[in-house]
Amino acid sequence: MPAALEPLVDEPGLVVENNIRVLVVADIHLGIEWDLGNSGIVVPSQSSQGLAKIMEYIDAAAPDRVVLLGDVKHNVPLISWQEREEVPHFLESIAKRIAVDIVPGNHDGDMEFLLQRILPGLEVTLQPARGFVLDGVGYFHGHTWPDPGLLSCDHIVMAHNHPTIRFTDPLGSSSAEPAWIRTRLNYKVLEAHFKAKAGDLPWSDPEVVIMPAFCQLCGGVAFNESLHDDLLGPVFSSGAVELDSAQAYLLDGTRLGKLSDLRKLGITKKRPDKRGKGRKRARSKSSTSSKSSTSSTS
Repeated sequence: MPAALEPLVDEPGLVVENNIRVLVVADIHLGIEWDLGNSGIVVPSQSSQGLAKIMEYIDAAAPDRVVLLGDVKHNVPLISWQEREEVPHFLESIAKRIAVDIVPGNHDGDMEFLLQRILPGLEVTLQPARGFVLDGVGYFHGHTWPDPGLLSCDHIVMAHNHPTIRFTDPLGSSSAEPAWIRTRLNYKVLEAHFKAKAGDLPWSDPEVVIMPAFCQLCGGVAFNESLHDDLLGPVFSSGAVELDSAQAYLLDGTRLGKLSDLRKLGITKKRPDKRGKGRKRARSKSSTSSKSSTSSTS
């Protein structure tokens, strides 16, 4: 029997139920405040609030395991002092309640070092970067090609691109809302990448669920304005993930429809900055006039 996937209402968390219940959270980006501070943007640490929110998820969902689907930490290639303090405490606090699986993302370098700082006896497992299968469902972050074994699952859950949908009003003001994306994979692209002979690649035509980011400070990618080359990760840039037929949902469960249809709607189209173009034209005219003036006086 296929697993049931149920997003938490109004939250970027997913409950997957088959033989066991699994809570999935992606792109936490602990330590992003340190990085923002280096850019002159002072934001207090959000680690304790994020931990409290995940504890609320655990209380509500009563899962048997927690899967952290990549980018638990933020800074690369080094570990910040903030991450040295916050990441072990964050993982310890969850692991005292429930077993944790981490699928490392592109921001999770040196995660092994941070795991050494966790109290012994707690179950925190660092899974392969190309993903793993848990209770019949495949999980991988998305910055790499998935392990071929994931393709035999009915469902694959991934993250990495922080999907959003952008809405724009008639005056050009816009806002981006976190979104869930449901889609499929292109078998021919995967077959070519893995250099598999026809029928050799394990395949069950899995449904792919792309998770919104848990971190509210890390921004996102407007999928209704993006093509394959605009998105991160080889499965996107290669065309292995179907985009036009992908379905988008807001966190409250609102089904927005196919991305190909959303791109045609005026309310989801990015407006050109006419004022910016005007300023450019003005600067261009000013520059031309200045050159002409210089030329006439020389």
